Amino acid sequence: MKRDFIEAIKHRRTYYDIGDSMLTTRQRVVDIVDTALLNVPSAFNVQSARIIILFDTHHDKLWEITKGVLREIVPAKSFERTEQKIDNSFAAGCGTILFFEDTEAVDAQKREMPTYAEVFDVYSAQGSAMCQFAIWTMLCDAGYGASLQHYNPLIDKLVAEQWNVPSTWRLMAQMPFGNPLKTPPAKVQHKALDERRIVFDDIKEIV
Repeated sequence: MKRDFIEAIKHRRTYYDIGDSMLTTRQRVVDIVDTALLNVPSAFNVQSARIIILFDTHHDKLWEITKGVLREIVPAKSFERTEQKIDNSFAAGCGTILFFEDTEAVDAQKREMPTYAEVFDVYSAQGSAMCQFAIWTMLCDAGYGASLQHYNPLIDKLVAEQWNVPSTWRLMAQMPFGNPLKTPPAKVQHKALDERRIVFDDIKEIV
């Protein structure tokens, strides 16, 4: 189902109940990632976003790594619940997208424009977030359910070793995706819109 941009944004949700069925070709998922990499803006056009797409045993391995790391730090009485969440919500999908930022590209900007050096890490995070949102929205528009996870930096070293990730790539987030098995509950808005945005103009108050 194709939606216009506004409807696609509204349709994007966090899906924790997903299955391992591919709803499109794998190439379609790659095309979604490529579209984001080529078109999502970045501060000073640094283009520091880097992505790894995991399917099949690679996807499974990521979540085995994650469980292994958590098993060492989560109290035994709580780990069963943690394991079930990973197995049923993340590992159960058909793939995972790993989001990275290339620190070498960001550091180069710091050297080239020292006036802005202290905020380039913020700009980098903002660029990554836009890329994550764009891919998340496009995946949902293609029929998939997805969520955004942050097991970094706990898994960074093992992920880098497993997939030979360049040392300058910093892991930012993990996005497991799959066929939706359950519709998420209605989104809860904690504040009214007039408490979250202010409009100034010379015409009238906008309610």
